Amino acid sequence: MRCGDFKTSYSADMTIFESNSARVILGIFLCLLFSLPLYTPGYLLDVLNRIGIAVIGAVGLNILTGFTGQISLGNAAFMAIGAFSCGYLGTRFGLPFYICIPLAGLMTAFFGMFVGIPSLRIKGLYLAMATLAAHFIVEFLIVKWESVTGGVAGLSIPAPKLGSFAFDTDIRLFFLIFVITVLAVLFAKNLFRTKVGKAFVAIRDQAISAEVMGVNILKYKLLSFGISSFYVGVAGALVAYQAKIISPETFPVTVAIDYLGMIIIGGLGSILGSIYGAIFITLLPELLRLSTSALAGSFPLLVAKLAAMKELVFGLFIVIFILFEPAGMAARWHSIKNYWKLYPFSH
Repeated sequence: MRCGDFKTSYSADMTIFESNSARVILGIFLCLLFSLPLYTPGYLLDVLNRIGIAVIGAVGLNILTGFTGQISLGNAAFMAIGAFSCGYLGTRFGLPFYICIPLAGLMTAFFGMFVGIPSLRIKGLYLAMATLAAHFIVEFLIVKWESVTGGVAGLSIPAPKLGSFAFDTDIRLFFLIFVITVLAVLFAKNLFRTKVGKAFVAIRDQAISAEVMGVNILKYKLLSFGISSFYVGVAGALVAYQAKIISPETFPVTVAIDYLGMIIIGGLGSILGSIYGAIFITLLPELLRLSTSALAGSFPLLVAKLAAMKELVFGLFIVIFILFEPAGMAARWHSIKNYWKLYPFSH
């Protein structure tokens, strides 16, 4: 009977899958995930696509904030750069999506590393304000640089194509989005088994001690900004392909707040927490909308008030998780899993 978590080697301690059963469960989950378009209606597919995009963006932000300890409010700006870069490359040069998406990510990574330069001197609230300032700079450039971004009118994004096959429906976009999502999550999971990932965590936990041990603080902080921004830029490119029309209003500053809420509720410093948080925050407004629609016939006055309650409910959940589960949903899941793993001897 298994009654503990004892490892006999470093490689065993670093493995992603603790057992063959974990691999089988993951395989079954992926099979079920990619079979969803066969029996899921269009509205739910649209929600699932937005969840997939949110997972990529949340994982990217968690790499920077949760694992490296660098607070950022620039996610909306980074997504906008990824979206408009992808749109411009596709419409102006006619590049295929499998070139536009990584190039958009690289352009966003370059900008993110530039924004991250002050992180060597400032941190905490000051760094958050610096990234927030970057958001308003990007928003100004998007509005004024009409030859590239289309200005206030925005850009119309053609459907991504692979030869003659176009990803022009929610079903087809689902496979594109979730293939990228699965690859992004796997890369992030493996990243923190490497020297780079461990340097990120060392900077978060104790930057001075990490520097004394030989960690190049500037190098790894900028690298963290670059990897995080690449993820967010890819998410922005996928938003462009899903929305088909993008404008400055597509990426308000509230998007950055939403993503920060995802990693707080899901769990800072946890890839699984990023997934949970992205699902929760994406579904929250949909559940509120469905509940208000169900009550529309019986309580029309109540519905009018509930329609504006998204921000209130969002803030309430943030406070609840900070007070009662500061480690997030991922920590709660691990507690439940460990309880049943050792049952009836858990304590």
